[in-house]
Amino acid sequence: MAKPMAHSSLLPRGSWREDKRVADILRKETVDGVLLLAATVAAMVWANSPWADSYAALRDFTFGPESLHLNLSVGTWAADGLLAVFFFVVGLELKREFVAGDLRDPRRAALPILAAVGGMVAPALIYVVINLNSDGGLRGWAIPVATDIAFALAILAVVGTHLPTALRTFLLTLAVVDDLFAITIIAVFYTSDLHLLPLAAALLPLAGFTFLVQRRIQAWWLLLPLAAATWTLVHASGVHATVAGVLLGFAVPVMRSHAAGGPEAGPGLAEHFEHLVRPISAGVAVPIFAFFAAGVTVGGLSGLVDSLTSEVSLGIEAGLVIGKVVGILGTAYLVSRLTRASLDPDLQWLDVLGVSLLAGVGFTVSLLIGELAFGADSARAEDVKVAVLAGSVTASVLAAVVLRSRNRA
Repeated sequence: MAKPMAHSSLLPRGSWREDKRVADILRKETVDGVLLLAATVAAMVWANSPWADSYAALRDFTFGPESLHLNLSVGTWAADGLLAVFFFVVGLELKREFVAGDLRDPRRAALPILAAVGGMVAPALIYVVINLNSDGGLRGWAIPVATDIAFALAILAVVGTHLPTALRTFLLTLAVVDDLFAITIIAVFYTSDLHLLPLAAALLPLAGFTFLVQRRIQAWWLLLPLAAATWTLVHASGVHATVAGVLLGFAVPVMRSHAAGGPEAGPGLAEHFEHLVRPISAGVAVPIFAFFAAGVTVGGLSGLVDSLTSEVSLGIEAGLVIGKVVGILGTAYLVSRLTRASLDPDLQWLDVLGVSLLAGVGFTVSLLIGELAFGADSARAEDVKVAVLAGSVTASVLAAVVLRSRNRA
Protein backbone atom coordinates (compact mmCIF):
# COMPACT_ATOMS: atom_id res chain seq x y z
CA MET A 1 0.00 0.00 0.00
CA ALA A 2 1.32 3.41 -0.90
CA LYS A 3 2.18 5.72 1.94
CA PRO A 4 -0.31 8.55 2.46
CA MET A 5 0.82 11.89 1.09
CA ALA A 6 2.21 14.22 3.71
CA HIS A 7 -0.32 16.89 4.61
CA SER A 8 2.36 19.52 5.04
CA SER A 9 3.00 19.54 1.30
CA LEU A 10 -0.57 20.61 0.62
CA LEU A 11 -1.66 22.69 3.59
CA PRO A 12 0.01 24.89 6.19
CA ARG A 13 0.62 22.91 9.35
CA GLY A 14 -1.73 25.15 11.35
CA SER A 15 -4.50 24.67 8.78
CA TRP A 16 -4.11 20.89 8.82
CA ARG A 17 -4.19 20.81 12.62
CA GLU A 18 -7.32 22.97 12.65
CA ASP A 19 -9.03 20.67 10.11
CA LYS A 20 -8.08 17.64 12.19
CA ARG A 21 -9.40 19.27 15.37
CA VAL A 22 -12.74 20.08 13.71
CA ALA A 23 -13.01 16.53 12.33
CA ASP A 24 -12.31 15.05 15.76
CA ILE A 25 -15.04 17.23 17.28
CA LEU A 26 -17.53 16.11 14.61
CA ARG A 27 -16.88 12.46 15.50
CA LYS A 28 -18.25 12.99 19.02
CA GLU A 29 -21.77 11.61 19.42
CA THR A 30 -22.98 14.62 21.41
CA VAL A 31 -21.97 16.94 18.58
CA ASP A 32 -24.00 14.87 16.09
CA GLY A 33 -27.12 15.45 18.15
CA VAL A 34 -26.42 19.13 18.78
CA LEU A 35 -25.94 19.86 15.07
CA LEU A 36 -29.12 17.96 14.20
CA LEU A 37 -31.05 19.87 16.85
CA ALA A 38 -29.63 23.22 15.75
CA ALA A 39 -30.50 22.57 12.10
CA THR A 40 -34.02 21.48 13.06
CA VAL A 41 -34.66 24.52 15.24
CA ALA A 42 -33.28 26.86 12.57
CA ALA A 43 -35.57 25.34 9.94
CA MET A 44 -38.64 25.54 12.19
CA VAL A 45 -37.93 29.16 13.10
CA TRP A 46 -37.33 30.22 9.49
CA ALA A 47 -40.35 28.31 8.16
CA ASN A 48 -42.62 30.03 10.70
CA SER A 49 -41.12 33.51 10.38
CA PRO A 50 -42.24 36.38 8.12
CA TRP A 51 -39.58 35.14 5.69
CA ALA A 52 -41.10 31.64 5.32
CA ASP A 53 -41.47 32.10 1.55
CA SER A 54 -37.71 32.49 1.16
CA TYR A 55 -37.17 29.21 3.02
CA ALA A 56 -39.59 27.44 0.67
CA ALA A 57 -37.97 29.07 -2.36
CA LEU A 58 -34.51 27.88 -1.27
CA ARG A 59 -35.74 24.35 -0.53
CA ASP A 60 -37.59 24.08 -3.85
CA PHE A 61 -34.90 25.66 -6.06
CA THR A 62 -33.90 23.10 -8.71
CA PHE A 63 -30.57 22.51 -10.40
CA GLY A 64 -28.67 19.66 -12.04
CA PRO A 65 -28.44 17.95 -15.46
CA GLU A 66 -31.87 17.00 -16.79
CA SER A 67 -30.32 14.45 -19.18
CA LEU A 68 -29.31 12.35 -16.16
CA HIS A 69 -32.67 12.87 -14.43
CA LEU A 70 -30.84 14.95 -11.85
CA ASN A 71 -32.59 18.30 -12.20
CA LEU A 72 -33.62 18.11 -8.54
CA SER A 73 -34.70 20.56 -5.88
CA VAL A 74 -32.28 21.49 -3.10
CA GLY A 75 -34.43 19.52 -0.66
CA THR A 76 -34.32 16.44 -2.88
CA TRP A 77 -30.56 16.74 -3.33
CA ALA A 78 -30.29 16.76 0.47
CA ALA A 79 -32.55 13.71 0.89
CA ASP A 80 -31.24 11.66 -2.04
CA GLY A 81 -27.66 12.90 -2.35
CA LEU A 82 -26.27 14.08 0.98
CA LEU A 83 -28.15 11.44 2.93
CA ALA A 84 -26.41 8.77 0.82
CA VAL A 85 -23.22 9.81 2.69
CA PHE A 86 -25.00 9.07 5.97
CA PHE A 87 -26.12 5.69 4.68
CA PHE A 88 -22.60 4.92 3.48
CA VAL A 89 -21.47 5.25 7.10
CA VAL A 90 -24.46 3.10 8.12
CA GLY A 91 -23.33 0.45 5.63
CA LEU A 92 -19.82 0.49 7.08
CA GLU A 93 -21.22 0.10 10.62
CA LEU A 94 -23.55 -2.70 9.59
CA LYS A 95 -20.81 -4.70 7.90
CA ARG A 96 -18.40 -4.19 10.79
CA GLU A 97 -21.01 -5.40 13.30
CA PHE A 98 -21.83 -8.51 11.25
CA VAL A 99 -18.20 -9.37 10.47
CA ALA A 100 -16.32 -8.39 13.61
CA GLY A 101 -18.82 -6.96 16.11
CA ASP A 102 -21.56 -8.12 18.45
CA LEU A 103 -23.78 -9.43 15.64
CA ARG A 104 -21.11 -11.99 14.71
CA ASP A 105 -22.05 -14.22 17.66
CA PRO A 106 -25.70 -15.35 17.30
CA ARG A 107 -25.98 -16.21 20.99
CA ARG A 108 -24.94 -12.74 22.14
CA ALA A 109 -26.88 -10.98 19.41
CA ALA A 110 -30.13 -12.96 19.61
CA LEU A 111 -31.86 -10.92 22.31
CA PRO A 112 -31.13 -7.39 20.99
CA ILE A 113 -31.81 -8.51 17.40
CA LEU A 114 -35.20 -9.97 18.26
CA ALA A 115 -35.92 -6.94 20.46
CA ALA A 116 -35.11 -4.69 17.49
CA VAL A 117 -37.52 -6.64 15.28
CA GLY A 118 -40.21 -6.31 17.94
CA GLY A 119 -39.38 -2.62 18.18
CA MET A 120 -40.18 -2.22 14.49
CA VAL A 121 -43.26 -4.45 14.29
CA ALA A 122 -45.11 -2.96 17.28
CA PRO A 123 -44.91 0.71 16.13
CA ALA A 124 -46.04 -0.30 12.63
CA LEU A 125 -49.02 -2.25 14.04
CA ILE A 126 -50.03 0.64 16.30
CA TYR A 127 -49.84 3.04 13.36
CA VAL A 128 -51.93 0.71 11.18
CA VAL A 129 -54.62 0.29 13.84
CA ILE A 130 -54.97 4.06 14.28
CA ASN A 131 -55.06 4.68 10.51
CA LEU A 132 -57.26 1.78 9.40
CA ASN A 133 -60.08 4.14 8.40
CA SER A 134 -57.95 7.07 7.25
CA ASP A 135 -57.92 8.04 3.59
CA GLY A 136 -54.51 6.94 2.30
CA GLY A 137 -52.81 7.24 5.68
CA LEU A 138 -51.75 3.60 5.74
CA ARG A 139 -48.98 4.37 3.27
CA GLY A 140 -47.00 5.85 6.15
CA TRP A 141 -46.98 2.64 8.23
CA ALA A 142 -43.16 2.49 8.24
CA ILE A 143 -42.56 6.05 9.53
CA PRO A 144 -42.42 5.16 13.27
CA VAL A 145 -40.30 2.01 12.85
CA ALA A 146 -36.95 3.83 12.49
CA THR A 147 -34.54 4.91 15.24
CA ASP A 148 -32.18 7.85 14.74
CA ILE A 149 -28.92 6.45 16.08
CA ALA A 150 -27.10 9.82 16.00
CA PHE A 151 -29.69 11.49 18.25
CA ALA A 152 -30.13 8.41 20.46
CA LEU A 153 -26.41 7.95 21.11
CA ALA A 154 -25.97 11.68 21.66
CA ILE A 155 -28.69 11.68 24.33
CA LEU A 156 -27.21 8.56 25.91
CA ALA A 157 -23.77 10.19 25.98
CA VAL A 158 -25.18 13.27 27.74
CA VAL A 159 -27.43 11.61 30.35
CA GLY A 160 -25.60 8.30 30.77
CA THR A 161 -22.23 9.29 32.16
CA HIS A 162 -22.23 6.44 34.70
CA LEU A 163 -24.31 3.84 32.88
CA PRO A 164 -22.81 0.42 32.03
CA THR A 165 -21.02 0.05 28.70
CA ALA A 166 -23.33 -2.85 27.87
CA LEU A 167 -26.18 -0.34 27.61
CA ARG A 168 -24.55 1.48 24.71
CA THR A 169 -23.75 -1.87 23.04
CA PHE A 170 -27.39 -2.93 23.39
CA LEU A 171 -28.60 0.35 21.87
CA LEU A 172 -26.04 0.16 19.05
CA THR A 173 -27.11 -3.40 18.20
CA LEU A 174 -30.76 -2.32 18.19
CA ALA A 175 -29.91 0.58 15.90
CA VAL A 176 -27.83 -1.53 13.50
CA VAL A 177 -30.65 -4.06 13.03
CA ASP A 178 -33.15 -1.20 12.85
CA ASP A 179 -31.11 0.48 10.09
CA LEU A 180 -30.84 -2.79 8.14
CA PHE A 181 -34.60 -3.32 8.15
CA ALA A 182 -35.33 0.35 7.46
CA ILE A 183 -33.09 0.23 4.38
CA THR A 184 -34.89 -2.93 3.23
CA ILE A 185 -38.27 -1.27 3.76
CA ILE A 186 -37.23 1.77 1.71
CA ALA A 187 -35.94 -0.42 -1.13
CA VAL A 188 -38.93 -2.81 -1.21
CA PHE A 189 -41.98 -0.74 -0.22
CA TYR A 190 -41.09 2.77 -1.37
CA THR A 191 -39.80 2.04 -4.86
CA SER A 192 -42.81 2.81 -7.03
CA ASP A 193 -41.33 2.87 -10.54
CA LEU A 194 -38.48 0.43 -11.05
CA HIS A 195 -36.25 0.64 -14.14
CA LEU A 196 -34.15 -2.51 -14.45
CA LEU A 197 -31.64 -1.30 -17.06
CA PRO A 198 -30.01 1.48 -14.95
CA LEU A 199 -30.25 -0.77 -11.89
CA ALA A 200 -28.33 -3.49 -13.72
CA ALA A 201 -25.87 -0.90 -15.06
CA ALA A 202 -25.21 0.28 -11.49
CA LEU A 203 -23.61 -3.10 -10.82
CA LEU A 204 -20.66 -2.19 -13.07
CA PRO A 205 -19.31 0.84 -11.15
CA LEU A 206 -20.25 -0.91 -7.89
CA ALA A 207 -18.15 -3.90 -8.96
CA GLY A 208 -15.26 -1.59 -9.87
CA PHE A 209 -15.50 0.14 -6.48
CA THR A 210 -15.57 -3.25 -4.73
CA PHE A 211 -12.56 -4.50 -6.72
CA LEU A 212 -10.48 -1.47 -5.72
CA VAL A 213 -11.36 -1.38 -2.01
CA GLN A 214 -10.89 -5.12 -1.62
CA ARG A 215 -7.32 -4.53 -2.78
CA ARG A 216 -6.90 -1.67 -0.29
CA ILE A 217 -6.70 0.98 -3.01
CA GLN A 218 -7.70 4.31 -1.44
CA ALA A 219 -7.18 6.70 -4.38
CA TRP A 220 -10.11 9.12 -4.11
CA TRP A 221 -9.87 10.04 -7.80
CA LEU A 222 -10.74 6.42 -8.63
CA LEU A 223 -13.24 5.66 -5.85
CA LEU A 224 -15.33 8.84 -5.89
CA PRO A 225 -16.24 8.71 -9.61
CA LEU A 226 -17.25 5.05 -9.26
CA ALA A 227 -19.32 5.85 -6.16
CA ALA A 228 -20.97 8.80 -7.94
CA ALA A 229 -21.77 6.63 -10.98
CA THR A 230 -23.30 3.96 -8.74
CA TRP A 231 -25.44 6.58 -6.97
CA THR A 232 -26.56 8.18 -10.27
CA LEU A 233 -27.64 4.87 -11.80
CA VAL A 234 -29.43 3.67 -8.66
CA HIS A 235 -31.25 7.02 -8.55
CA ALA A 236 -32.24 6.66 -12.21
CA SER A 237 -33.54 3.12 -11.54
CA GLY A 238 -36.25 4.36 -9.18
CA VAL A 239 -34.74 2.71 -6.10
CA HIS A 240 -34.08 5.35 -3.46
CA ALA A 241 -30.55 6.55 -4.03
CA THR A 242 -29.54 6.20 -0.37
CA VAL A 243 -29.53 2.43 -0.95
CA ALA A 244 -26.44 3.03 -3.12
CA GLY A 245 -24.65 4.41 -0.07
CA VAL A 246 -25.37 1.23 1.89
CA LEU A 247 -24.20 -1.02 -0.96
CA LEU A 248 -20.95 0.93 -1.27
CA GLY A 249 -20.44 0.65 2.48
CA PHE A 250 -21.00 -3.11 2.36
CA ALA A 251 -18.28 -3.38 -0.30
CA VAL A 252 -15.54 -2.06 1.98
CA PRO A 253 -13.48 -4.76 3.77
CA VAL A 254 -13.63 -4.89 7.55
CA MET A 255 -10.93 -7.35 8.55
CA ARG A 256 -7.24 -6.58 8.49
CA SER A 257 -5.35 -7.80 5.47
CA HIS A 258 -2.52 -10.31 5.91
CA ALA A 259 0.60 -10.54 3.86
CA ALA A 260 1.20 -14.03 2.54
CA GLY A 261 2.86 -15.95 5.33
CA GLY A 262 3.75 -12.71 7.12
CA PRO A 263 2.44 -10.22 9.65
CA GLU A 264 -0.61 -8.02 9.19
CA ALA A 265 -0.23 -5.69 6.26
CA GLY A 266 -2.71 -3.13 7.52
CA PRO A 267 -6.19 -2.55 8.91
CA GLY A 268 -9.41 -3.09 6.99
CA LEU A 269 -10.70 -0.02 5.24
CA ALA A 270 -14.14 0.09 6.89
CA GLU A 271 -12.88 1.67 10.11
CA HIS A 272 -10.53 3.96 8.17
CA PHE A 273 -13.27 5.15 5.81
CA GLU A 274 -15.71 5.63 8.66
CA HIS A 275 -13.14 7.74 10.48
CA LEU A 276 -12.75 9.91 7.38
CA VAL A 277 -16.39 10.15 6.28
CA ARG A 278 -18.22 10.41 9.63
CA PRO A 279 -17.35 14.12 10.11
CA ILE A 280 -18.82 14.86 6.66
CA SER A 281 -21.93 12.85 7.51
CA ALA A 282 -22.38 14.32 10.99
CA GLY A 283 -21.26 17.86 10.25
CA VAL A 284 -22.66 18.41 6.75
CA ALA A 285 -24.94 15.73 5.28
CA VAL A 286 -27.36 14.99 8.13
CA PRO A 287 -27.75 18.58 9.45
CA ILE A 288 -28.44 19.91 5.94
CA PHE A 289 -30.97 17.14 5.34
CA ALA A 290 -32.62 17.95 8.69
CA PHE A 291 -32.65 21.64 7.82
CA PHE A 292 -34.60 21.08 4.61
CA ALA A 293 -36.77 18.24 5.94
CA ALA A 294 -37.91 19.72 9.25
CA GLY A 295 -38.99 23.19 8.10
CA VAL A 296 -42.75 22.89 8.53
CA THR A 297 -45.09 25.88 8.79
CA VAL A 298 -47.47 25.01 11.62
CA GLY A 299 -49.85 27.93 11.23
CA GLY A 300 -50.04 29.03 14.84
CA LEU A 301 -51.39 27.16 17.85
CA SER A 302 -54.52 25.93 16.10
CA GLY A 303 -52.47 24.64 13.18
CA LEU A 304 -50.09 22.89 15.55
CA VAL A 305 -52.99 21.22 17.37
CA ASP A 306 -54.51 20.09 14.07
CA SER A 307 -51.17 18.65 12.93
CA LEU A 308 -50.61 16.80 16.20
CA THR A 309 -54.11 15.29 16.32
CA SER A 310 -54.52 13.99 12.77
CA GLU A 311 -54.72 10.21 12.41
CA VAL A 312 -51.34 10.05 10.70
CA SER A 313 -49.73 12.13 13.45
CA LEU A 314 -51.32 10.13 16.27
CA GLY A 315 -50.12 6.92 14.64
CA ILE A 316 -46.55 8.23 14.43
CA GLU A 317 -46.52 9.65 17.96
CA ALA A 318 -48.00 6.52 19.52
CA GLY A 319 -45.72 4.31 17.45
CA LEU A 320 -42.56 6.12 18.52
CA VAL A 321 -43.41 6.64 22.20
CA ILE A 322 -45.51 3.55 23.02
CA GLY A 323 -44.78 1.10 20.20
CA LYS A 324 -41.01 1.14 20.66
CA VAL A 325 -41.32 0.39 24.39
CA VAL A 326 -43.91 -2.36 23.91
CA GLY A 327 -41.95 -3.92 21.06
CA ILE A 328 -38.41 -3.75 22.44
CA LEU A 329 -39.03 -4.26 26.16
CA GLY A 330 -41.82 -6.80 25.62
CA THR A 331 -39.88 -8.86 23.07
CA ALA A 332 -36.68 -8.81 25.14
CA TYR A 333 -38.58 -9.96 28.24
CA LEU A 334 -40.35 -12.79 26.40
CA VAL A 335 -37.16 -13.97 24.69
CA SER A 336 -35.28 -14.02 28.00
CA ARG A 337 -38.07 -16.02 29.64
CA LEU A 338 -38.76 -18.48 26.83
CA THR A 339 -35.20 -19.13 25.57
CA ARG A 340 -31.66 -19.38 26.91
CA ALA A 341 -30.90 -15.84 25.78
CA SER A 342 -30.40 -13.41 28.64
CA LEU A 343 -29.50 -9.82 29.37
CA ASP A 344 -25.90 -8.82 29.87
CA PRO A 345 -25.11 -9.24 33.61
CA ASP A 346 -24.42 -5.48 33.85
CA LEU A 347 -27.92 -4.57 32.64
CA GLN A 348 -31.21 -4.36 34.50
CA TRP A 349 -34.70 -4.25 33.03
CA LEU A 350 -34.94 -0.56 33.91
CA ASP A 351 -31.97 -0.03 31.57
CA VAL A 352 -33.86 -1.81 28.79
CA LEU A 353 -36.88 0.42 29.48
CA GLY A 354 -34.66 3.48 29.09
CA VAL A 355 -33.16 2.18 25.84
CA SER A 356 -36.64 1.29 24.56
CA LEU A 357 -37.78 4.85 25.15
CA LEU A 358 -34.58 6.19 23.57
CA ALA A 359 -35.24 4.09 20.46
CA GLY A 360 -38.38 6.19 19.97
CA VAL A 361 -36.19 9.05 18.78
CA GLY A 362 -36.93 8.44 15.10
CA PHE A 363 -35.75 11.55 13.32
CA THR A 364 -33.62 11.25 10.18
CA VAL A 365 -34.95 8.03 8.63
CA SER A 366 -38.52 8.69 9.84
CA LEU A 367 -38.56 12.05 8.04
CA LEU A 368 -37.11 10.39 4.94
CA ILE A 369 -39.77 7.64 4.92
CA GLY A 370 -42.44 10.29 5.50
CA GLU A 371 -41.32 12.13 2.36
CA LEU A 372 -41.28 8.88 0.38
CA ALA A 373 -44.73 7.92 1.64
CA PHE A 374 -46.60 11.19 1.15
CA GLY A 375 -44.35 13.41 -0.97
CA ALA A 376 -42.52 16.50 0.19
CA ASP A 377 -45.25 19.07 -0.38
CA SER A 378 -48.52 17.46 0.72
CA ALA A 379 -50.50 18.46 3.82
CA ARG A 380 -49.81 15.04 5.27
CA ALA A 381 -46.06 15.59 4.84
CA GLU A 382 -46.36 18.61 7.13
CA ASP A 383 -48.22 16.51 9.73
CA VAL A 384 -45.49 13.86 9.50
CA LYS A 385 -42.76 16.37 10.30
CA VAL A 386 -44.62 17.78 13.31
CA ALA A 387 -45.46 14.29 14.59
CA VAL A 388 -41.93 12.94 14.19
CA LEU A 389 -40.54 15.95 16.04
CA ALA A 390 -43.14 15.72 18.81
CA GLY A 391 -42.76 11.95 19.22
CA SER A 392 -38.97 12.13 19.21
CA VAL A 393 -38.87 14.93 21.79
CA THR A 394 -41.33 13.09 24.05
CA ALA A 395 -39.39 9.83 23.78
CA SER A 396 -36.06 11.54 24.47
CA VAL A 397 -37.39 13.37 27.56
CA LEU A 398 -38.90 10.18 29.02
CA ALA A 399 -35.72 8.24 28.25
CA ALA A 400 -33.61 10.93 29.93
CA VAL A 401 -35.74 10.72 33.09
CA VAL A 402 -35.42 6.92 33.29
CA LEU A 403 -31.71 6.81 32.45
CA ARG A 404 -30.86 9.65 34.83
CA SER A 405 -32.47 7.67 37.65
CA ARG A 406 -30.28 4.67 36.76
CA ASN A 407 -27.31 7.01 36.40
CA ARG A 408 -27.63 8.04 40.06
CA ALA A 409 -27.86 4.37 41.06
